[in-house]
Amino acid sequence: MTGESSGPVAAIDCGTNSTRLLVADRDGTVLERRMRITRLGEDVDATRMLSRHAVARTIAVLGEYRGLMDRHGVVRARLVATSAARDATNAGEFLDAAREVTGVVPEILSGHEEGALSFAGATAHLGDVAIGPGPVLVVDIGGGSTELAAGSPPASSSATAEVSAVSLDLGCVRVTERFLSGDPPSADELSEARRTVEAQLISARADLPPLAPGGLLIGLAGTVSTLAALERRLTDYERAAVHHVVLGRATVAHWLETLAGEDSGARLARPGMVEGRADVIVGGALILDAVMGVFERAQCLVSEDDILDGLAAGLRGGRAVLDEA
Repeated sequence: MTGESSGPVAAIDCGTNSTRLLVADRDGTVLERRMRITRLGEDVDATRMLSRHAVARTIAVLGEYRGLMDRHGVVRARLVATSAARDATNAGEFLDAAREVTGVVPEILSGHEEGALSFAGATAHLGDVAIGPGPVLVVDIGGGSTELAAGSPPASSSATAEVSAVSLDLGCVRVTERFLSGDPPSADELSEARRTVEAQLISARADLPPLAPGGLLIGLAGTVSTLAALERRLTDYERAAVHHVVLGRATVAHWLETLAGEDSGARLARPGMVEGRADVIVGGALILDAVMGVFERAQCLVSEDDILDGLAAGLRGGRAVLDEA
């Protein structure tokens, strides 16, 4: 499923919490966009192993995605795995099974690669969005890791972006499993989690280019989208109703306090919450709140364009340049 010069392309992202598919035509038109919560990284932080059940859940979804790819006549594809696969000692078994069911050779992305691809996807179609002072900062809050990527968006779709990226072992699943065992979490659990998250973010800031207070912050992934859906009380997910919504710092702090004060059952009953996120949303919201504090951002632009869009752009001939210096 590689080497063809024309036809639809597909990108698959096997994350710690969700497994996602994007199918796009050669002109960039989206033909299919799917997300299933599979929790591939369940207990990986503690065991450093992908569990049999987690792998089975993910492989079953990948089989469904292969059917969709065939239906659309996909000619080129990339399948990537991120934090959970990076950490697991038995990742090879999962990669072999993923290749067998999809026909695509899987790749484990480094944190730097993940951050650069997320930046490419998030900044490709900003339109009239005001950039503000200094480099754009993109935060991708995954299940097992959080990527911070900073740079200037390319001037055109054919140009490349110079990106600096840092990957942290902080994600909504990892923070929840490591610190937030209570349902709801206790004040002490939340305080310990915040201290750890803020310390890592402060260290990461030194590895990124100078970032002016008030510059553009773009937030990616399920935590950020869910907060936007909660704020808008969406009973059904609508991409257009979430994409490029602006979340203020006070709004993020409000939802963190609200969600941390109730159990996962009460969270799941809220309009905008989806099954599979209610038990980890507090950890994710805490990370976003801490990012906005440490990097002095009063607002966060929600983007539904993310690493999948960066992967698809690469398949169509574009690429993001990563500066690891």
